[in-house]
Amino acid sequence: MTTDLAPLRAAVRTWFDQHARDLPWRRPGTGAWAVLVSEIMLQQTPVARVEPAWRAWMERWPTPADLAAAPAADVLRAWDRLGYPRRALRLQECARSITAQHGGRVPDTEEELLALPGIGAYTAAAVAAFAYGRRAVVLDTNVRRVLGRALEGRALPSPTLSRAERERAGGYLPADTGDDAASVRWNIGLMELGALVCTARSPRCAQCPLVSGCAWHAAGRPADEHAGRRRRQAWHGTDRQVRGRIMAHLRARPDDAWSDGHELLVAGADGADPAALADPAQPARALASLVDDGLVVAGASGSYRLP
Repeated sequence: MTTDLAPLRAAVRTWFDQHARDLPWRRPGTGAWAVLVSEIMLQQTPVARVEPAWRAWMERWPTPADLAAAPAADVLRAWDRLGYPRRALRLQECARSITAQHGGRVPDTEEELLALPGIGAYTAAAVAAFAYGRRAVVLDTNVRRVLGRALEGRALPSPTLSRAERERAGGYLPADTGDDAASVRWNIGLMELGALVCTARSPRCAQCPLVSGCAWHAAGRPADEHAGRRRRQAWHGTDRQVRGRIMAHLRARPDDAWSDGHELLVAGADGADPAALADPAQPARALASLVDDGLVVAGASGSYRLP
């Protein structure tokens, strides 16, 4: 690598010191379990929705052992509108593994973290870095976008993370010296810059501390070369939306209350007769998928409840 990264790293650090959001999971003294929970919740969910849920969650289940012992129905209710409720059950599985295999302490290496249920490469690196100050390549969408634009002149990163991209990001990562966890500040600074300034749709280049040396800006902000490969995730009218309606209906009922299957199908159809839908089989298909995922339990005579 021939690019002198020192000015860029200094700019990221200075900008972060001045503009970082005061998020509770970033505050000094926050434990690794709290950081892990925040990282799971923040996957594909806005910070504004996560923060109150995270606070309530940590008050209720401040340790992995607390969550491990909780009824699954309570966990799903607490997850509420964070989306992808399967993540809640995977987080509980993770808590049980931490409790049983690690004495209730979240592991501090990426290898051990990756062995936990529901923990992928990004989350393992993020927990190692942000909870334990370890040097790790933390690559979420925001980090990938800032690196791609500033150093490689790309509008947006590829839809899939390649080994070559990961290796390049590792080359950009600063070395830690003494007590100065420069790599951690680099990771979190890039992440925040991508979330607040170098956004996907409306980047505010005039307010970016990297604009003077940004390869993408210097090239005239070329268009996304991967636009044709991107899948836009719809919501309205999808099975995911119907699944959400069914889960909302069940969360509103007591733990031991069973719901009639037809009642759930109507709830999934947003109160309409399922037969009147463009796809009449959709509510039943969504309900069956919830059962398959372990999010709903089927009882006798076509009844259902949370696990």
